[in-house]
Amino acid sequence: MTLVDYLNSYEPGVLRAPYIIAEAGVNHEGSMELAKRLIDEAAEGGAHAIKFQTYKAETIASKDSPYYWDITKEPTESQFELFKKYDNFWKNEYGVLKAYCDEVGIEFMSTAFDVESADFLNDMMPAYKISSSDITNIPFIEYQCKFGKPIILSTGASYHWEVQQAVEAIEKHGNKLCLMHCVLNYPTPDENANLGMIKGLIKDFPQAVPGYSDHTVPGNMDNLIYSCLLGAVVIEKHFTHDKTLPGNDHYHAMDKEDLKVFWKKWEHATTLLGGYKLTALESEEPARQNARRSLVADKNIPKGKTIEASDLTWKRPAKGISPKEIKVVIGKVAAQDIEEDAIMKWNMLQD
Repeated sequence: MTLVDYLNSYEPGVLRAPYIIAEAGVNHEGSMELAKRLIDEAAEGGAHAIKFQTYKAETIASKDSPYYWDITKEPTESQFELFKKYDNFWKNEYGVLKAYCDEVGIEFMSTAFDVESADFLNDMMPAYKISSSDITNIPFIEYQCKFGKPIILSTGASYHWEVQQAVEAIEKHGNKLCLMHCVLNYPTPDENANLGMIKGLIKDFPQAVPGYSDHTVPGNMDNLIYSCLLGAVVIEKHFTHDKTLPGNDHYHAMDKEDLKVFWKKWEHATTLLGGYKLTALESEEPARQNARRSLVADKNIPKGKTIEASDLTWKRPAKGISPKEIKVVIGKVAAQDIEEDAIMKWNMLQD
């Protein structure tokens, strides 16, 4: 199922397998060979899409742009300098990667960080992903809306009113919207994940498809499982071929093996969840018959005796009259001799 099909078929409150976006960003580090490897491994792990980031250092950050990440993991202290390291892919390179994604069978996406890249990426991808960092960049949000495609908007580091303003700007253009809960800590400690905000997005923006853009360290992938159970149906997480590499987005990224762990856990989670409708299961039928109780004679009851409460008790199995009918049974007359410990049946009684 394509991303557009997935967004259009969203039903609130219906549990479904999430659409997974492997956020490769610039973890290709300028190597086409490595970028293709990331595509291969994302597909192998079970991602539906792989997403890159398209920018030029000169158009995304000023020379005076301080870091906001963990410099023990990524020592570059200037955003401009970091972006400059990995901004050599442009229209031709992304055209090659789009074609390779089509060949592999995974959807291609890339976050555009300027007008030029937004223009040339339009023909390559099914939706526009807008970074949390651009949630207040209303003119650029509206520029991307003009292409008429779905908008996936991350909400990291945003107050409610900032999300509201961005949503209103998008809704003016009528684009399908997916709102992603996100925390802009790189990496995000578990205690800062605040997955409960997913419920807040669903409550306050019911018109949007809920999602989650994750920056926690992968670990056992439970954070993604919990996010899905809370209602997120589009999941984005940074992706790498080698989590031990220093710097950039490798240190809080998942790899193909993490993706496989996620899908295995998801299968187990959905097995445990089963259905939402309250009903007895077929497998419980023996318990219904043998673990429930019937009314039972607490003493010998001679034929013709009017049944009193003291004549009755309740015991397993549920082969006779249910205890819930005790008020109906009391006052009826024994149609036969009823031995102590006999399970009461309707044919033993008469009015």
